[in-house]
Amino acid sequence: MGRNSLVVVHGQAHERLRSFVSNSINRPDALQLIAACVQPRLVSALHSWAQLGKFKAYKEIKKLTLQNIGKLFASLEPGPILDSLDKLYDGMLKGIRAYPLNFPGTASHHAIQCRKKLEAIFRVELEKKKKEEEQSNRVGTTNDLMDGLMQMIDEEGNQLSDQEVLDNIISLIIGGYESTTLASMWAIYYLAKYPDVLGKLREENLAMWKKKKGDFITIEDVSELKYTNKVVEETIRSANVSGFIFRLVTKEVEYKGYRIPKNWKVIIWLRYLHTNTENFEDPLCFNPERWNVPARPGTYLVFGGGPRICAGNMLARMQLAILLHHLSVGYKWELLNPDAKMIYLPNPAPADGAEIAFSKI
Repeated sequence: MGRNSLVVVHGQAHERLRSFVSNSINRPDALQLIAACVQPRLVSALHSWAQLGKFKAYKEIKKLTLQNIGKLFASLEPGPILDSLDKLYDGMLKGIRAYPLNFPGTASHHAIQCRKKLEAIFRVELEKKKKEEEQSNRVGTTNDLMDGLMQMIDEEGNQLSDQEVLDNIISLIIGGYESTTLASMWAIYYLAKYPDVLGKLREENLAMWKKKKGDFITIEDVSELKYTNKVVEETIRSANVSGFIFRLVTKEVEYKGYRIPKNWKVIIWLRYLHTNTENFEDPLCFNPERWNVPARPGTYLVFGGGPRICAGNMLARMQLAILLHHLSVGYKWELLNPDAKMIYLPNPAPADGAEIAFSKI
């Protein structure tokens, strides 16, 4: 991910970066702009999916999500660069959860090589931005996340180095587009398996669509879609995109008769939390109604928790809600392989990529 990336740094460096990223993509005013930006491309993609008729949901959603994240984070348009990023991020992702053996033929080695190529691509984009700023005599010519990282100034007046900008844009894009892709794919999968849920979702969103007279929805509209937001939470809980998180033990503790020494690292197995019958009744059932009552503290950590909670948690929720709105009011679909086997690395997904038959209502 890079030694200077948000997911790696600690202390003041982490606090400063996280504050900036959160303000850029998670605040209401930022979300409002993002909602307006992503919907035209989303509507166009859905139309093209209906023309395809049959496709793998994971593949098409991934393409759409990368286009949106690429535009928002680095002003990248569909074309050869995004196509290269897709392949390189795929290789990098497969190495993140692989054993760290750095020699040819291993997933870890391949991921490191992909990371180097990603850095080279973004370094070119970084130099382009610098040149455009010099020529226009204006800071931040495109107002994307990469521009913001380049303009960041700490309390001592220091800007991020080029390497800090590169480390963060690479890690933020992989965090933003892979997790959103997986959550969206699982939403389509579960809604095909639970038609009653889809029926309620469609009813609520058709009412909103009529109210808006077909116009794009805003974040205020999203907040009014109560059942849709429950579907979002249930999708994220059931999908378990982040299977686990690491935490450092800051002082010696005892837990259920075990002594955990200071400075040990502990793995919190999130998938266990979210599928434990002590925390969720009938946890393997896709049931948005369970969110009529909030989850007990410490039992629902899909975005982590504390100061390291995902900086884009509201962005992820909003993008999923917007997808559900446009999907439910205009389209129908079914799984072509409803009993497909599951794979679990690098992330849980149906082995066939959730292949579906897709058409307009």
